[in-house]
Amino acid sequence: MRLRLWAVGCLALLVIGGCRRGAEEQPVGAASTFKVALLSPGPVSDAGWNALAYEGLLRIRDELGAEISQTQTKTPAEFEEGFRDYARRGFNLIFGHGFEFQDAAAAVAPDFPNTVFITTSGNTVRKNVAPLRFMLEEATYLEGMMAASMSKTGKAGSVGGMEIPSVKSTVMAFIAGAKSVNPKFEVAIAYIGNWDDVGAAKQAALAQVEQGADFLFHNADAAGLGVFAAAKQKNVRAFGANKDQNDVAPDVVIASAVADIPTAFVQVAREVKEGKFVGHIERKGIADGVVSLVINPHLAPTIPDDVRQRINEAQNAIVAGTLQVPTAEF
Repeated sequence: MRLRLWAVGCLALLVIGGCRRGAEEQPVGAASTFKVALLSPGPVSDAGWNALAYEGLLRIRDELGAEISQTQTKTPAEFEEGFRDYARRGFNLIFGHGFEFQDAAAAVAPDFPNTVFITTSGNTVRKNVAPLRFMLEEATYLEGMMAASMSKTGKAGSVGGMEIPSVKSTVMAFIAGAKSVNPKFEVAIAYIGNWDDVGAAKQAALAQVEQGADFLFHNADAAGLGVFAAAKQKNVRAFGANKDQNDVAPDVVIASAVADIPTAFVQVAREVKEGKFVGHIERKGIADGVVSLVINPHLAPTIPDDVRQRINEAQNAIVAGTLQVPTAEF
C-alpha cells in the first residue's frame, strides 16, 4: 500500500512539475502577450493608405513579437464598437487609421485605461489617446510645384475620398505648391464621399481632364486607382498618395507623396510595449525621414532639370524650417 501511495505521489509531482515546466518554456503567455489591433477605413489591399497601415501591423508582429488583428470599419458606430471589442479582449494597443477615428477613441478610452488608442491624424489627446500626424502636406506641396512647372494647360485636377480635414489639408498644400510656381494655376477639386468607389473617382478625374487638367492629384485610398485609370485613358500625368504608387501605373504616375507609416507604427508600438508611452500629438514629416516625394524612375527623364532643382531647393527649405507648408487646422 505504501509503495502504491509513493508511486501515486511521484506521479502527481511529475504532472505538477511538467505543468510548471510547460508554463515556463512557452513563449509569452496569453495573458502577457503584447496584442496590437488595427481598424482601417478601407481595404488593406488598396496599394495606399490602408496597405501601409497593415504593413506596419505586420512589422509590429515580426519585430516586437506581437499578436495582431485587423478589421475594416466604415461608420462611426463601427469605429467605436471596433475599439471596444478589441479593448475587451485585452489588446494593449489599437490603431484607428484616420482622422475620423478620434471621437470614437476618446469615447472608449476612459473605460479601458490600460489600452492605448492611436489615431493616425487628428488633435484629440488623452492619457491613453494620441494622434500620429503624418505631414504628407510637405510632399503634396512639392507635387503641386511639379504640376505647375510642367503643365501645358495651367490646370490640374484633385480627387479626394471623404471630405475630412486631413485630406483637405493635402489638397490645400498641393494648390499652394502649384501657386508658388504659377499664381494663376487652377486646380479643380472633387470629393466622391467614400474610399473605395473606383468608378466614381475615375469619372471625377475624367471630368477634370475634360476641363483642361493635364495633371491629376488624389488622396482617395483604394478609389485612387480610378484616377490612375483616367490618367492612362487620357494620356495625362498623375501623382500617387501615401504609399509609393509609382509601380501601380508606371506610365502615368510621375511621383508619389509617401509616408513611412510602418516605421512610425513600430516606434509607437515599442513605446507602448516598454511602458514609455505618453499621450501627445506626434508629428512626422520630411525632416524626420518619414515623409518624402518619390519620383518614378521610369518617368524621371521627362522632368526638366530646372524643375528638379526648384523642387530640391523647396525640400531643403522645408527641412531647414525656412519654408512652412500651409496646412488646414484640425
